[in-house]
Amino acid sequence: MRIVLATVLCLAAFAASAQIYRWTDDKGRLHVTDTPPPTTAKNVRKSGEPPAHEPTPAEPFALQRARTKFPITLYTAPDCEGCNEARKLLNARGLPFKEISVTTEVQHAELKKVVGSATVPAMIVGSTVQRGFEPGVYQGLLDSAGYPKTGDLAPRSQEEPKAPEPATAEAKPVAEPEVERPLGPYAPGAATQKATKKNP
Repeated sequence: MRIVLATVLCLAAFAASAQIYRWTDDKGRLHVTDTPPPTTAKNVRKSGEPPAHEPTPAEPFALQRARTKFPITLYTAPDCEGCNEARKLLNARGLPFKEISVTTEVQHAELKKVVGSATVPAMIVGSTVQRGFEPGVYQGLLDSAGYPKTGDLAPRSQEEPKAPEPATAEAKPVAEPEVERPLGPYAPGAATQKATKKNP
């Protein structure tokens, strides 16, 4: 009986002293191992260590997959009510997205080329374009792309892009460099000289 008890105590002490590693691989999967993780591991934590402060927690795998296959781009314009509602919907659902505020001629031409018209808001999920704002259509499009539903992720607070500041300094004209002119009596533009006749 004493031998069994001693064996159990030794095993318990060994288990307590064994180092356990928690880490995340490049696909966002969590691993718990008793061997050190590879150098590419993220969020590595040893047993007994308090959780490290992570300013940006790892994204869920479903979100990573959807973002890779179907990235979200939102075209908006300043003072556009529908654009504000579209942004609120994406923020409430907790989805990261790229927003382009159409304020320049170049962006206007890009909007027409990508969307097919100058309509804002316009949301592009992968290669699917949705013109205008319809909450039900937006939600269905995001669902079909595999994005987590509202409530699965913490809400975001992405704001409207700031308009570029107008240039205040006027462009100064560049002075043309002065061209050196040839000098001498035979140079172009030189005063003509009269031949003088010498008396013998």
